[in-house]
Amino acid sequence: MKLGILGTGMIVQDLMKTYHEFDIEETYVLGTENTKEETEKLVDTYHLTGTYYDYDDMLKSHIDTIYCALPNHLHYSFSKRALEAGKHVIIEKPITVNVEELEELIAIAKQNHLMIFEAMNIHYLPAYISLKEGIEQLGKIKIISFNYSQYSSRYNAFKEGNILPAFDFHKAGGALMDLNVYNIHTLIGLFGKPLDNRYMANVEKNIDTSGMMLFDYKHFKAITIGAKDCKAPLMNTIQGDKAAIVVNTPLNQLKEYTIYYNDGKYEVKTFEDKHRLSYEFKEFIRMIKEKDFKRQQKMLNLSLEVSRVMSRGRKQEGIVFDNDR
Repeated sequence: MKLGILGTGMIVQDLMKTYHEFDIEETYVLGTENTKEETEKLVDTYHLTGTYYDYDDMLKSHIDTIYCALPNHLHYSFSKRALEAGKHVIIEKPITVNVEELEELIAIAKQNHLMIFEAMNIHYLPAYISLKEGIEQLGKIKIISFNYSQYSSRYNAFKEGNILPAFDFHKAGGALMDLNVYNIHTLIGLFGKPLDNRYMANVEKNIDTSGMMLFDYKHFKAITIGAKDCKAPLMNTIQGDKAAIVVNTPLNQLKEYTIYYNDGKYEVKTFEDKHRLSYEFKEFIRMIKEKDFKRQQKMLNLSLEVSRVMSRGRKQEGIVFDNDR
């Protein structure tokens, strides 16, 4: 893989901590004049190949894959240009702002025999894979509750009128796109497409600062909560008629879970403590190298269903982004 990274934000900095583990031949970072200092520092610190300051130049190069780690509202436009230039794309979560954008990207990728990946690390974590394989131990599923609530320091600024990207509807921010997306991915990854979903949010200045999504799976019900304007001790539960699973960390940091049985016994499942982003990137690299379109399409179909659910939920609460227009 010859990779072009778009952006120098926190998620890219985090990825660099495990980057030495990957089989990537060359890495270039796209920066701007405003981010030139941090772009150069990133390349120097992690001994990357080089920099670009013009996206057209990067797309004309021999780079074969683009990793789009830009703000949400830019995912579609930058990824579309990459696909049209013949590059595979890895797109940070949420993959696009709405389902229409994603459907268009999928059509372009299919036409050009290219791969699209959403960098949603949950599905590749050993603990998640184990949990999914052992879900039948719970018996018939009855109630699911996932809660990812973190009080954002940016919310203080937001209340004072200083609207940063995390709370900016022009840039597709909000609690659903930033936090609840992890819960929804986990839910649909485990149980598939719901019969129905309903989003109820606390909306301030045209953005959801917190909210809950209700899901109907006919024989069981689920709720996913995401909040940036308040916090609570994290607890994620899957309740069946024989046992329950409890996770006390955000689901994108899943390394351990506990099974509580009805007879009072419990079992703790603990997994290797590697960097949470290492698993997904190794699998992306493998799928591209081996041309594993079957696996790639399966994961992309999951991203598509999550995008449908989230787009439908936002419309229910009248949350409209510039990209929707």
